[in-house]
Amino acid sequence: MESRQGPGGRGARDPYFDNAKYLTIVLVACGHAWEPLTYGSRAVTAVYLAVYAFHMPAFALVSGYFSRSFDMAPGRLRRLVGGVVVPYVVFEVAYTLFYRWAQDDPGYPISLLDPWYLMWFLAALFIWRLTTPLWLQLRHPVPVALALAMLMSIAPEAGGDLALQRVVGFLPFFVLGLTLRPEHFERLRTRRARLWSLPVAAATLVAAYVVAPWFDAGWFYHRGSVTGLGAPAWAGLITTPALFALAVVLSACFLAWVPGRTTVFTTLGTGTLYAYLLHGFLIKSSRFWGWYDHPWLHTPAGELAVTATAVGVITLLCTAPVRRVFRFVVEPNIPWAFRRTGPAAKAEPPASEVPGRAVVRP
Repeated sequence: MESRQGPGGRGARDPYFDNAKYLTIVLVACGHAWEPLTYGSRAVTAVYLAVYAFHMPAFALVSGYFSRSFDMAPGRLRRLVGGVVVPYVVFEVAYTLFYRWAQDDPGYPISLLDPWYLMWFLAALFIWRLTTPLWLQLRHPVPVALALAMLMSIAPEAGGDLALQRVVGFLPFFVLGLTLRPEHFERLRTRRARLWSLPVAAATLVAAYVVAPWFDAGWFYHRGSVTGLGAPAWAGLITTPALFALAVVLSACFLAWVPGRTTVFTTLGTGTLYAYLLHGFLIKSSRFWGWYDHPWLHTPAGELAVTATAVGVITLLCTAPVRRVFRFVVEPNIPWAFRRTGPAAKAEPPASEVPGRAVVRP
């Protein structure tokens, strides 16, 4: 995602969004780390449900906000290939090889059409970005995207190639981001908005605690149709807009509390794609080798320790040394892959090298 302008003026990078990206990736890591703890703790399950109700929608929304300028220009298409397609191919293969080794399953297939674990988001981002010009031409893009998500939720056979069930399920949040402007975020960055967010967050946690023993978190994953969750197909026509509204409200509450000034983790927000792609190896290792088998981890102290570890690890993966080591696969420079289309194309440097412009990753 390209960030060429913040609310402070054209060409100024707004630390608010880097802060938001860092805090969002922290929630992603914590959610993945908490999942094994939910089987024995109602409190952890409640927090897990509350976070999953909005953290990926917020991810998609911010991605859409920074995709507003995508217009199929050669330079942007090249950056889409280098910043999304290449990392998708590299990490999809890497995760599959890792699974083969860890599970002693050398025959496990490599399939670029069936994203493994975290990789669905890059597949989604590629599709969302390519369709951006179309969404920007529609008079009412968000209702159209929401209607598509509703129809997808009742289609049991639609979630195969490229994780299309998830791509379309989270599409309304991306499209909503396309329609937002800096002034919308300014309205959230007020004392009044923060105060309103407190009772909403409290009510959400209480509701999550009440439903924790029986509610299926799969409703927030959008991995398949609602029939796979034991609900009749028509339920998707009701639950999809309801969950969309809930996620938008909770995302607004979260974004209201994101600091607008430069903080200790502002710089970390520029490395969230690295953290997203790399932390999956640790999360899967914890499952493959039974790191959660120790009973102490399922005590309150252990749950806090798991949370602190998740925050520490994801923070480390956002740091500059990690970005330097893995830049060749996460943000590869591949001018050799494209033909020259003229002096303008030849002269255009990568977005990360243009003053006042920055590649903003989810």
